[in-house]
Amino acid sequence: MHQSDRGERRGVLRYLLGVVVVGAAVLAATAVMVGAGQSVVVTRFGAPVRVLTEPGLAWKLPAPLEETTVVDMRLRTSSTGLNDVGTRDGLRILVQAYVAWQVAGEEGEIRQFLRAVGNDPDETARQLRSFVGSALQVTASSFDFAELVNTDPARLRLSDFEQRLQAQIAAPVLQNYGVRIRQAGIEVLSLPDASLTATVARMRSERETVAAERTAEGRRAAAEVRSNAERDGRIVVARAQTAAAGLDAQARREAADIRARAYLADPQLYTLMRSLDTLAQSVGPGTRLVLRSDEAPFSALVEPPGVKP
Repeated sequence: MHQSDRGERRGVLRYLLGVVVVGAAVLAATAVMVGAGQSVVVTRFGAPVRVLTEPGLAWKLPAPLEETTVVDMRLRTSSTGLNDVGTRDGLRILVQAYVAWQVAGEEGEIRQFLRAVGNDPDETARQLRSFVGSALQVTASSFDFAELVNTDPARLRLSDFEQRLQAQIAAPVLQNYGVRIRQAGIEVLSLPDASLTATVARMRSERETVAAERTAEGRRAAAEVRSNAERDGRIVVARAQTAAAGLDAQARREAADIRARAYLADPQLYTLMRSLDTLAQSVGPGTRLVLRSDEAPFSALVEPPGVKP
């Protein structure tokens, strides 16, 4: 009995072990784990039947009835390399752009991504480089050279360039590849030799124009200062001359008043003094005059006061 019980127990254990193994195999064949930053596409005989986007555990039919394809939903970046493009005014520039992209989260867009590039991120990056390279030429043709290359930050429109580039590629890339463009921008912008020569010449011309304008402005300011100084000088001189003329006229009036009062006080003395003043003004050192002494004003030298000639 003891051996029989032991045999039965072993049989039960083997049975339970088989059930566990089968259950584990079924669980492994039907369970689907969706990780963070991933989507899982469930296909039945190669045709997609549903897309799992929520992280966690999901279920499917065992293979080969249903298979799964894991799609990486993380953000990626790709660079275009240098592209020789032309601006609106006919000059050439070298532009290297970058795009930040990821597979869109909608079921239809994930399926489009699988159809377009076969869930290959490297192929996606290659397709995007070609697509963005073509878009760069179209975008650059909408801007003048000075709006992309300039020493004056106020005249640059690089942000407008990046926004227009992203707007141009976002919708077609989403439609054709199921990929969303999160950001597009300029990574490198340089000049070919011909454009570099033209840029240097243009900058030199701009600097010479600015220098000429400032020189002319300085000359105008200097001429204005000189003109104002000359005007102020003429005003000061005119005022001084006016004041001097006023003082002279006042002195003459006062002298005339003095002479009039002197004449009224003593006419003979006044006549004598005026004759002497006339002599003093007429005769100087070394002067020889032959005149009649009985005629004025020399009669004042020989005639006593009070005697008229």
